[in-house]
Amino acid sequence: NKLFVQEAIGAEYGEGFETFRADGPLKVDVDYLNDKLQDGILQRIRYAMKPDEAYGLIFSWDNVVADTRALKRKAWNQLASEEGKDIPEDADIERLMLNTGADNVLNKHFLSNKDESELDRLKLRFSQIYYDNLLKVERPTEGLKDWLEAVYTARIPCAVVSSLDRKNMVEALQRMGLDKYFQAIVTEEDGMESIAHRFLSAAVKLDRKPSKCVVFEDDPRGVTAAHNCTMMAVALIGAYRAYDLGQADLAVANFSELSVINLRRLFANKGSTFMDLEKQIIDKNPPKRRLGIDTI
Repeated sequence: NKLFVQEAIGAEYGEGFETFRADGPLKVDVDYLNDKLQDGILQRIRYAMKPDEAYGLIFSWDNVVADTRALKRKAWNQLASEEGKDIPEDADIERLMLNTGADNVLNKHFLSNKDESELDRLKLRFSQIYYDNLLKVERPTEGLKDWLEAVYTARIPCAVVSSLDRKNMVEALQRMGLDKYFQAIVTEEDGMESIAHRFLSAAVKLDRKPSKCVVFEDDPRGVTAAHNCTMMAVALIGAYRAYDLGQADLAVANFSELSVINLRRLFANKGSTFMDLEKQIIDKNPPKRRLGIDTI
């Protein structure tokens, strides 16, 4: 169903989600996770010796792990061919097809009337074509595997988030040879309602504070969601140009431009007191100075 809607960004003004424990429901938000996922004494000692292990990396599935733009474009072209429709070759229309919910595209270019049964039929057929194409994906995006190998060697835990179901996600990762690199996955079964909720869920599964996580995205909405979660954001230039991704902490053309040292630089000036106003404590009655005479 997520193929047909544009998901909310989420986490505005500390918005969180509910999880369940034996003693009842628990409200989880950004501040709660940053507070509760504090490093223990042994972890602090370990992270002092191996600082890279304190980070958590969160990868969006769409256009970051796999080139889903090509999958969607192929699915739309096949559906148009089956329905005898002609989709104009226009940059704005292609952007609409690839970056918005499928409902808008179906209503604008495929439906001659507002018949709900016809809309449901087209939705079902589009999803079938999309998943058939997904089963053929065997290669990740350029440079991703080398980058994952580098962070795997540095023992930095990684998670992948998607609106796909778990079965298709796991099978796709196995076909691409990436399954060993991800310690956690967030899929449709996790029931997250927004982009930010998926990022927070990934942080919980990685056992890392949101403020210590880095999100890899290609969409400005995903970058905003990451910042709402107090996470750093690395944007991949592709679907959007560099000036559209200006709010990201770092923008790169592909993963080949990255190294582990980039992660340290992202957090170089990051801290709980960074750029906070400092209070100077002044005693009301400063101590008197005792005057003396130096003698030889």
